[in-house]
Amino acid sequence: MDTLSLIAVLAIVLVLIFDLSNGFHDAANIIATVIASRAMSPMMAVVIVGVFEFLGPLLGGTAVANTIGSFINLTEVDRVQAVKIVLAGVAGALSWNLITWWKGLPSSSSHALVGGLIGAVAASVGGHHVVWGFSELMQGRVHGVTKVLLALLLSPVAGFVVGYIIQKIMLAVLYRASPSANRWLRGAQFFTSIGLAFSHGANDAQKSMGIISMVLVLAGWQTGFHVPFWVMIACALALTCGVLSGGWRIVRTMGFSIYRVRPIHALDSQLTSAAVIMAASALGAPVSTTHVVTTSIMGIGAAERPRAVRWKKAEEIGWTWIITIPGAAIMAVSIGALFHAAIGLFH
Repeated sequence: MDTLSLIAVLAIVLVLIFDLSNGFHDAANIIATVIASRAMSPMMAVVIVGVFEFLGPLLGGTAVANTIGSFINLTEVDRVQAVKIVLAGVAGALSWNLITWWKGLPSSSSHALVGGLIGAVAASVGGHHVVWGFSELMQGRVHGVTKVLLALLLSPVAGFVVGYIIQKIMLAVLYRASPSANRWLRGAQFFTSIGLAFSHGANDAQKSMGIISMVLVLAGWQTGFHVPFWVMIACALALTCGVLSGGWRIVRTMGFSIYRVRPIHALDSQLTSAAVIMAASALGAPVSTTHVVTTSIMGIGAAERPRAVRWKKAEEIGWTWIITIPGAAIMAVSIGALFHAAIGLFH
């Protein structure tokens, strides 16, 4: 096996490992509220969610993959160098994911991936190989890093606002309901958790699908950017296996440390998150499930009892979001420097 093929295989394997880490990192986003509200046991929640996590990437299209696969441009770079850059970028994102998972912080895998790739590209061949898209924004066209960042910035706002509105509506509808309504609310979560799992799979697995497809093009193994079916299967399996592993450290943060989640809150959070993420996927916008689910819980809490929301924990999570992109970029550059000694990444 020549050098290019070896590094391309390593990059693809590392992307799948990142996808696996994305699954167990984001598992809490999908299952925390359904467990906290006691609608399902942890094992039942993980199994049901795992099935629809797998179906999401297969049936959700490739619009997000196309966006992720086009915000860096390495077609004019030497093939071996280009694949090494992607390898370093994904390694930086994976390292950040593992650190924040170990600390129990619900940071964004999407932010980590974007930060890692931007850091690796800028440090190795210059920022002009990043498709920033800032000038096109002034002309009314949104693409490149601009599209990615806008999606990542606006989706938490959408999560908060939609969660706030849905909670207000539900409170009005159930104003005179008896405690027995909780049984219906828990039962309804079977469907909303399925919707959230499907939407998460449809959006998050596509990010890895886009990176692997990029590697295939850079390595010369396929002409033109498209997502092969085997890549869809591989990414769907990796993400699903990650979700099945749990992510229990972050479950405690999402389900109990922001707001005391009861059946009505869990149902509204799942409904909000599924709607926002599916809409983003249809637009080809990569969003952070962590951001959307977390802000939906905050919006729901603010609609009912603002003082009961643990804003201090929200502030801690917010700082994690802010530092994720530069943090993952620094990790990617550091790993790239280590690669330099071994395989000559930067020159």
